[in-house]
Amino acid sequence: TDEIMQQEIRPLVAVDIIEQLHRQFAILSGGRGKDGAPIITFPEFAGFSDIPDEDFLNVVTYLTSIPSLEAASIGFIIIIDRRRDKWSAVKASLTRIAGAFPGNLQLVFVLRPSRFIQRTIADIGIKLYRDDFKMKVPIIMLNSVSDLHGYIDKSQLTRELGGTLEYGHSQWIHHRTAIENFAMTVKTTAQMLQTFGTDLAETELPNDVQCTEELLSAHTDHHSKLKDELKLAVKQGATLLTCIREPVTRSANSKLSPDELENVATVERLLAQLDETEKAFDQFWTKHHLKLEQCLQLRHFEHDFREVKLTLDNLMEAQAGFADIGDSVTRVEHLLREQKQLEEKGQEPLEKAQSLALHGEQLIQNNHYAVDSIRPKCVELRRICDDFTNETKKKYDILGKSLELHKQLDKASQWCEAGIYLLASQAVDKCQSQEGAETALVEIEKFLVTAKEHQLSNPKEFYNQFDMILTPEIKANAQRILQKLEDVQEMFDKRQVSLKKLAAKQTRPVQPVAPHPESSPKRASPKITRPAGGFFLCVHRGINRNTQGIPFFLSCVLCSTVGRHYNSPPFLSFSHIINELIETERVYVEELQSIIEGYASEMDNPNLVHLIPSALQNKKEILFGNLPEIYDFHNRIFLKEIENCIENPELLARCFLKRKEDLQIYEKYCQNKPRSEALWRQCGDSIFFQECQRKLDHKLSLDAYLLKPVQRITKYQLLLKEMLKCSKNSEGTAELEEALATVLDIIKSVNDSMHQIAITGYEGDVGELGKLLMQGSFNVWTDHKKGHNKVKDLARFKPMQRHLFLYTKMLLFCKKREENTDGHEKTASYSFKNSLKMSTVGITENVKGDNKKFEIWYNGREEVYIIQASSVELKNTWISEIRKVLTGQLEACR
Repeated sequence: TDEIMQQEIRPLVAVDIIEQLHRQFAILSGGRGKDGAPIITFPEFAGFSDIPDEDFLNVVTYLTSIPSLEAASIGFIIIIDRRRDKWSAVKASLTRIAGAFPGNLQLVFVLRPSRFIQRTIADIGIKLYRDDFKMKVPIIMLNSVSDLHGYIDKSQLTRELGGTLEYGHSQWIHHRTAIENFAMTVKTTAQMLQTFGTDLAETELPNDVQCTEELLSAHTDHHSKLKDELKLAVKQGATLLTCIREPVTRSANSKLSPDELENVATVERLLAQLDETEKAFDQFWTKHHLKLEQCLQLRHFEHDFREVKLTLDNLMEAQAGFADIGDSVTRVEHLLREQKQLEEKGQEPLEKAQSLALHGEQLIQNNHYAVDSIRPKCVELRRICDDFTNETKKKYDILGKSLELHKQLDKASQWCEAGIYLLASQAVDKCQSQEGAETALVEIEKFLVTAKEHQLSNPKEFYNQFDMILTPEIKANAQRILQKLEDVQEMFDKRQVSLKKLAAKQTRPVQPVAPHPESSPKRASPKITRPAGGFFLCVHRGINRNTQGIPFFLSCVLCSTVGRHYNSPPFLSFSHIINELIETERVYVEELQSIIEGYASEMDNPNLVHLIPSALQNKKEILFGNLPEIYDFHNRIFLKEIENCIENPELLARCFLKRKEDLQIYEKYCQNKPRSEALWRQCGDSIFFQECQRKLDHKLSLDAYLLKPVQRITKYQLLLKEMLKCSKNSEGTAELEEALATVLDIIKSVNDSMHQIAITGYEGDVGELGKLLMQGSFNVWTDHKKGHNKVKDLARFKPMQRHLFLYTKMLLFCKKREENTDGHEKTASYSFKNSLKMSTVGITENVKGDNKKFEIWYNGREEVYIIQASSVELKNTWISEIRKVLTGQLEACR
């Protein structure tokens, strides 16, 4: 351990006693005895006896602390120069030195007074008082410096003592002060480096890019400052070393004294220590700096990963939204275009993900400390890219199969339509002759040659070929077309048989006769299906049939024998549809009447009261809802009005427009339907209902008939659509379109109301929120300015599933819940979460990065709700409605 570095155990340094040293009553000239003992000289000093004991002790103690331990252990040689003084001064000097000298003494030389009397007194005094000096070392009294030269070489003595040793007291003090300052500088610098190193070792690495950059910059700046301090210290030491060696440099004959050589060694040792400290610090800094740079690389990687991952998740979510495989060629082609757009949109994020994964692998290869964190992210990025690519290929495969399927179905359907048209176009009167029959046969045979080109393969092969995309709807459509193919083929077979008979023998022509009402086919009981989720509006064709898959008003064209119906028109007409509407309306009214009279009224029959379950007592209004009101409207008003349209079909659309408000009674009926069904599930198997059904001779139970109003409103929609097909670009088309829009609006209103009544947890009155304009499910992100940053970040990455209800005065956010009810189908409910007043909201129609997103913000964007629709069309519909509400409010304010 370097002695200079142990300054804390030394009580004194030169600067502490600088004034006492400058008085020069004791000096360490640098000379040495023959055995290397350090020499301390006490020059002639007039006021030596007046020096305070403390000052004397401090100087002597300091001087004895300068030589090396090895030299000090030999013992010090003291030279007391009192040649011009008195014996009393000699005695005082010896007494003070004997009592206060802190080091080991080897010899004491005294240059006695030169005056005769004082020399005599000194000789006598030394003999008398030697024991009083308490020195265990010899005291040699010398008469002159020549006597001293006999003990100590001249080269080790200063000029004052007749020697040749160069000594300047001021320079000596300057060197001592500089050496001690340099030692303190080295010590302070080492402590600063150690403190900085400790701080670096204890520093926790930040979790974000900005803080990591700031920490790296701060540590680098601090390191640069410490390096500057080191350079200054080294420069200081080098300058000091040059100053000490200056005599040797100036004159080749000069030599440094042992003390000066020790000073040189001390400075060199301090410089070496600085160099070692700097090397150790540089090694530590290199490791720490590398770790900080790797931390910054990691934080950039993590930040880029989060951004890319969010983009990829949105991409995968958008891809998952492409669940539709299309129900027609046009729809499938549209889906293929959308899939292509999504694929193109995903190219840039996928390239970024691949590039980021490659960057992560490079970090791993460069021995990054966070390998365990980087590798899973690289794997995740590649997995998502592979999933998207594979899923895209799968989507293309499925849509390609779907396109092929629907093209085959369309070809088959077109072949059937062409076949039906061919059969219908063969005039009956012309087929009565042999020539006419043969001509018709040739037409049929020629047409049947194209059958293999346009028909589907056999059902088993067809289902095997397209098994992966056969949804229940597509399968049902395929079965319908297959059945239609079979029916048309059967029709051709029977027509061929009839024509062959006519061709074989002449028969009397048969005159065409209009169909009689009684020949109309019997109505088939409609099959009742219920959609999942507990709501009741379903697409129910409801068209009476006598040939499977073919509406009854085409049945005359498809009859199996040549007869009276062949003069019927081959395409639909207004009269067919109006007749269908009127006929089914009459049946509907009759069914409502039978329900009211056969069930509702019987609940008040005293003879049947005992059969009614207790749970059903006084709950007729719950079970039947406003069914009497519906019956009264149709029986008294609506049926009569549409019957008046037989002669004037163009008035039909006006009936629906005129009765738009009256048809809203269906909304009330549907709103009550969940309560009615719950009550029916509880009491439906009671003897009372069985007895009523028996009396009415109904094949279906009451719950089937209670669905009739739900099916009826959908029936109107379908019939109006058929009428529009028959009246394209003709007079009255605009009114029909408006009538259809009215019915669709009623259906939407009914459907919305079914959702609205399932809202739970809203403390206010929903009826006070204005008209319900829209409702639907969305992904929702929230961003609150006052929220905690971590909460905000979490909210950005994870969407909430929310069902939104748009009223004219309020926007409600609810959470959809589904629960099984008594083992039946799931029932949806909507738990209220939040609401926004429409008078205080704003809307941002486009959100960068996703064309299906829009923003609704509140209180100057203090609260922002990012809403993602399932499609661009749905988003635009909602934006349009919200814009209408906001525009209406603005106009009202004006």
